[in-house]
Amino acid sequence: MEPGVTLVEGSVDGKQWNVVGHTYTPKLHTENALIWHAVVPDGTFVPPHIHPTQDEWIIMLTGDLEIEFGADVHKAGPGDTIRMPMGVAHGIFNRSGKQATCVFGVAPSRKLFDLFGKLDGLTDPEELVRISAEHEVDFLPPPAD
Repeated sequence: MEPGVTLVEGSVDGKQWNVVGHTYTPKLHTENALIWHAVVPDGTFVPPHIHPTQDEWIIMLTGDLEIEFGADVHKAGPGDTIRMPMGVAHGIFNRSGKQATCVFGVAPSRKLFDLFGKLDGLTDPEELVRISAEHEVDFLPPPAD
């Protein structure tokens, strides 16, 4: 990692991605960690999934999110930190009626930076699941009716 500052309007290599309706702006990327700013519109979500090789966290800036760990639902608001350990299934939902902003991180970074580049603007759920699995993110099947 090079010493310095990533300015508020800056990003790693000028990148910004639209992933599942969220705007992700990478702020730091090394072999050991990936940190990105996220804008999470109301009504959007990341379906339940597992990172088998990474710990993940979210620091809430504005708005509210719900994190589902199986049947357990946790609510988080400004200033809260959400912890999603490696190997634990979690889904991220904005059901608040307003936009949320937050800072995500994973450690180690593994293949996630490349995954976001491949998912940028992708709308086909089956393709999202396939590409994600190639990058060490495993989406759970939808619940049975």
